[in-house]
Amino acid sequence: MKEEFYTQKRWLNWLNKVKESNFKLTESDDKNTGAVFIYIMDDVVLACLKVIARCEREIITPEEAIAEIAGIRSIVFQDHESLGEDADLMLESLKTSLAAVFVSSQRYITGDFDRESPLDELVKNAIAAEQKQDLDGAFDLLSQVGARVIGGESLPEMGEMPYCMTAELMDGIDAISAAMLGDDSYKEDDGTEDDGSEV
Repeated sequence: MKEEFYTQKRWLNWLNKVKESNFKLTESDDKNTGAVFIYIMDDVVLACLKVIARCEREIITPEEAIAEIAGIRSIVFQDHESLGEDADLMLESLKTSLAAVFVSSQRYITGDFDRESPLDELVKNAIAAEQKQDLDGAFDLLSQVGARVIGGESLPEMGEMPYCMTAELMDGIDAISAAMLGDDSYKEDDGTEDDGSEV
């Protein structure tokens, strides 16, 4: 049976959890309501890293791996009913972060990225590109950073970034970096993953 790396059912389970959380953007100290978005990000990032691990072990071809990442992206980016104004804003921000994860993953698989420039230089150039309204250029640079993080490089300390698209994309790359440092059992498991109903 073909392995499923991510399913529509899993994504919808997460959306239901967001709905149940009645998430509101507040300045309060209660960060737990926003935790569900972190869990969603981690879940999707791990699914992408699983695809890459299967590709590296030659269980699936690079072409199949790229198609699998595209499939996960299409699940995440499909239209859905409103979950509430604040939750919708958070979900849009999350999807921007995940866009960096998807393109970084595909670039890593194809090997199409700059391996020489210092990572902090690429990030600074992305910030500068966004300030010039060159959003495609910023995205291109950051997806190369993401590909190199997947390849095992450490993210440089960049300090606090002002809120911008670059910062949102970096959130996705940060999530890759954290997942790479965490439990790597995803590389070895046999693909009989649960459908997310217990998350």
